[in-house]
Amino acid sequence: MKVENPTRTLAVDRAADLQTHVGSEIGISGWASLEQDDVLGFAELTHDRHWIHTDPPRARDEAGLNGLLAHGFLVLSTVTALANQCYTIAKATRWTNYGLERIRFTAPVLPGDEFRLRLSLDAVAPGPGPTTRLSLGCRLERRASERPAMAATWIVLVEEA
Repeated sequence: MKVENPTRTLAVDRAADLQTHVGSEIGISGWASLEQDDVLGFAELTHDRHWIHTDPPRARDEAGLNGLLAHGFLVLSTVTALANQCYTIAKATRWTNYGLERIRFTAPVLPGDEFRLRLSLDAVAPGPGPTTRLSLGCRLERRASERPAMAATWIVLVEEA
């Protein structure tokens, strides 16, 4: 995956400092793109070798695409790297992916298509044990398109020193 520098990031000392940002956008990543080798490698890794992900001529002929379709889960997996561009918590010692809610793959991503993450903060709450629970609104927007590639709510647990 190729990624440009972020557009906007938020830096705080502690997770509790994010409370004042609930309900707002906290960052925009740089533009990213996946290459055909990324899609083919993901197909091999996950054993999801459907022709729409592995056979460019067939994807063109039968699906009307300009090449391979990136797997939805591959596109989703880019969120972690892109979110790291959107915000930082200086005293965080550990992050745990707690889960995802309302995931929607709303538009195709093809190799070479550019997309970026718009990250909003939906909630900050005490998590289990010594953690803070963040609910993050994730929207992967595509360059030159009104329709996002993906939307989801991502729940992250943050532990601090």
